[in-house]
Amino acid sequence: MDKIDRTILNLLQHNATLTNVEMADKVGLSPSSCLRRVQRLTKSGIIDRIVAILNPAKAGRGIKALVSVELKLHGEQHMRRFLDLVKAEEAITHAYAITGDMDVMLMLRLSDMEEFDTLCDRLFRDQTNVARFVTMVVIKTAKEDTAIRV
Repeated sequence: MDKIDRTILNLLQHNATLTNVEMADKVGLSPSSCLRRVQRLTKSGIIDRIVAILNPAKAGRGIKALVSVELKLHGEQHMRRFLDLVKAEEAITHAYAITGDMDVMLMLRLSDMEEFDTLCDRLFRDQTNVARFVTMVVIKTAKEDTAIRV
């Protein structure tokens, strides 16, 4: 990966709606050369996917919460079972198996607290292997970026 590839990746991360001609002009390549590079970066897996990033509040998902979860039973099988439950939840945008005192960290985008209460019933109570969970509702976002420096 050279400097031009890095420039292309940075351009795409900040504005994936650029046309191939516009991007080629910004990096000093012909449109066909630029397109080949983007295709190569995609085929190699460096570009994972190109998506639209929505404004959560305008999309009806204005509440952001972070939830750390401690499981009762540990081990790969128990973790996998819980993470499979998590993957099915539309309100959960990020889920991480983590180190430390807790086992899982979740980021949620919610429409209201009633949705959160219903999600809690499904994921954190009864037979889901959750020993305890701690919820933090975000009151202000200082930084939220999807770009990865390359």
